[in-house]
Amino acid sequence: MWLCLFDGDAERRVAMTGDGDVWHVHVSGAGAGVRYGFRSATDAGKLLVDPYAVTLDRCFGYDPRLREPGIDTAALVPKAIVTAPLPPLDLAPVFLPGGLVYEVNVRAFTMRHPDVPAAQRGTIAALAHPSVIAHLKRIGVGAVELMPVVAWIDERHLPPLGLGNGWGYNPVVPMALDPRLAPGGVDELRATVAALRNAGIGTILDVVLNHTGESDLLGPTLSLRGLDDAAYARTPDGTLINDAGTGNTLDFANQAVRTLALDTMRHFVTQAGVDGFRFDLATVMARGPGFDRVAPIFAEIAADPLLSSRVLIAEPWDIGPGGYQLGSFPEAWLEWNDRYRDDIRRFWRGDGSAGALATRLMGSGDIFGERTRGVAFAAAHDGFTLSDTVSFAERHNHANGEHNRDGHAGEIAWNNGVEGVSDDPAIHAARATDQRALLATLFATHGTIMLTAGDEFGRTQDGNNNGYAQDELLWLDWPGRDLELEAFVADLARRRAACPSLADPHIARDATWRRLDGQPMSDGDWTNADGFILNLRDATIVVDRTRRTVTLEPSAYSQTA
Repeated sequence: MWLCLFDGDAERRVAMTGDGDVWHVHVSGAGAGVRYGFRSATDAGKLLVDPYAVTLDRCFGYDPRLREPGIDTAALVPKAIVTAPLPPLDLAPVFLPGGLVYEVNVRAFTMRHPDVPAAQRGTIAALAHPSVIAHLKRIGVGAVELMPVVAWIDERHLPPLGLGNGWGYNPVVPMALDPRLAPGGVDELRATVAALRNAGIGTILDVVLNHTGESDLLGPTLSLRGLDDAAYARTPDGTLINDAGTGNTLDFANQAVRTLALDTMRHFVTQAGVDGFRFDLATVMARGPGFDRVAPIFAEIAADPLLSSRVLIAEPWDIGPGGYQLGSFPEAWLEWNDRYRDDIRRFWRGDGSAGALATRLMGSGDIFGERTRGVAFAAAHDGFTLSDTVSFAERHNHANGEHNRDGHAGEIAWNNGVEGVSDDPAIHAARATDQRALLATLFATHGTIMLTAGDEFGRTQDGNNNGYAQDELLWLDWPGRDLELEAFVADLARRRAACPSLADPHIARDATWRRLDGQPMSDGDWTNADGFILNLRDATIVVDRTRRTVTLEPSAYSQTA
């Protein structure tokens, strides 16, 4: 092993000493600001990025030479920069379960925002702009959930197609912020988190700890592959396990992998002050190789006073055997609830029951028991936007270069009679009504809810339900947004805030249900009814599929009136 120090393009290699699994060397004067990497005798041509790097001098860019043995890649790979840690923070989370999580693609969120200075658009710092914070406050955001902000690399099939990864779910090392999103480094993230916190808004980071951008055996050698290939899960015959669908999967049965994950979380809590984490394909973290409800990582997080106090949200599935694990995570965790999305969409499409909708509205007790641990959402970054859900019955992903085979083929959606854009006023009105019905259902739901940025004002991806490779398509159209829909969502936020019972961590036991004609609901009504009236201690909710409406009437509003 060699430590490689860089002064411009000039490289100085310093031999390291191996003691068992630990390699070390001391270099006097190599303090903050020094650029460095590693090389291994396995393939000394490959410059390797420190898995614990927190600052990089540039972004990753895919090049076929990164996977060719013996080719020197020093000119192709970012250099880590020695960065002195900031004074540590230990702040209690601002966000509490039961509020609104707002999913944000950092770059796409402000690239077209007219109030954000041009030089700041697309960055983490832009989220602290007063106009942005005012918008978040207006629609009742409790926490922003930032899609991956650490440095990622494009999948190797994208550059030949003229495409790039616009989501960031292909990281190389877990702590180094992507220079495109955070040119100011950790200081920029810390300052933005503080500004949001001062406005009463928490920050949750979407972290990808299930794989790295080194992919399968044909992928690039960038970091762990050259330093410790045992970090990747393999079958007994040595084949890479691909439970993440990315070519490789990190092995959470390996203590070093779990330690890296835990250190990553501690880094962002102490250095940036974040409220918590959303874990992409979180089932991978509990594999050894099969999913384990009492996996070591769960115990290690629970035993850490700093991490156990954070908001922890699982995406409770992967593509491996037995990979769908909704409801299987620890009681302290929240979980993305895709059954909520599907059941409320089915109801408003016309082929779902009132009983299924009522179960989802009340916190999905059939999945989570008495605690409302689900994160309810009608649409997310992955899949149709809310607007496209009511405008397209089929995916339109041709621009992704995979012959429209990528993305979810069976997504629950409808087009109101015409696929895509329509100039028919009646169809336009029907789609507007359907969006409002979905949004009102969401805001009337018990427990934590999630809205993807832009769905409050009609964002569209032109029917592409897998927009990861379509950077500009993801940019929110702030100048052209639907202001009436946005005002509708702001009113929903005010109404929800007046109903504390909706944020209660336990499912309400004092709820009463009636048919739309005012009579008590019978068992048979749940299958055939087109809606219901739900009375809670502080609100009345009326769902009427025939009229395509949901009303949330807080008791406080009625008393005031």
